[in-house]
Amino acid sequence: MKKSEFFTQISSLSKSLKPFAMNMTKSTEDTEDLIQDTMLRAITNFEKFQEGTNLKAWLYTIMKNIFINNYRKKSKFNIVRDDSDNGFMINLSTQKTFNLAERMILNDELTKVIDMVENNLSKPFVMHYEGIKYEEISDRLDLPLGTVKSRIFLAKKKMQSLLQDRGIDATYKIAS
Repeated sequence: MKKSEFFTQISSLSKSLKPFAMNMTKSTEDTEDLIQDTMLRAITNFEKFQEGTNLKAWLYTIMKNIFINNYRKKSKFNIVRDDSDNGFMINLSTQKTFNLAERMILNDELTKVIDMVENNLSKPFVMHYEGIKYEEISDRLDLPLGTVKSRIFLAKKKMQSLLQDRGIDATYKIAS
């Protein structure tokens, strides 16, 4: 296929791409951008098109891939619009700042509470807290996997109860 034939065919197919693009983007502007990007990518990759292949399906595949790549790029950045007079765009930080003093106090309390829990419950919990997978804990302690999971769960519940008895609400702070 000659380049001129190729350009003519993709230009005639561009209108049929619009409903598919609109279905993905839900925005007229984004639809037009997606179609333009698709046409540009198709033209720049003319040599990769194999004659006899369904050109419309090829264009749909290019469009879908562009949409997915754009979506992934956008989801990496959390952008918030500042509605003040200057209208700047602000990138939100994904990092959180924690009150280290509160964390240190909670860690001290957790350490005391872990020592109060029976060893058969606390040992699997501590291993899991240190990042060891359930299966490995099961192997190391020579226990069935279900028993390991139950003991970790029971240790968390027991520790939460003990912390509440000490006046600390830790229902959300004891992570798995």
